[in-house]
Amino acid sequence: MLTSKQRATLRGIASSYETIFQVGKGGINDNLIQQVSDALKKRELIKLRVLDNSGYSAREAADEIAERTESDVVQVIGSRFVLFKRNPKEPVIDIKIK
Repeated sequence: MLTSKQRATLRGIASSYETIFQVGKGGINDNLIQQVSDALKKRELIKLRVLDNSGYSAREAADEIAERTESDVVQVIGSRFVLFKRNPKEPVIDIKIK
């Protein structure tokens, strides 16, 4: 679980990030979850977008993907959301997590 200060730091970092995944009409399937998990291991912080034809709201998609990838939802704005999962072996982003 992230503190509000950690969440604010991550929001600032993610503001310059490009969206790397889209949730579309295929919805949230095992393939998408695997790709998101791999990206989280490599980058720790990723931005995703929910397309109008997906049938999900951004909050619903963020919560489901975060639960299935064991990550934290940092932010949901409009159709975009940001996820964070710390890599304990090789941390990329330096924030204090207790």
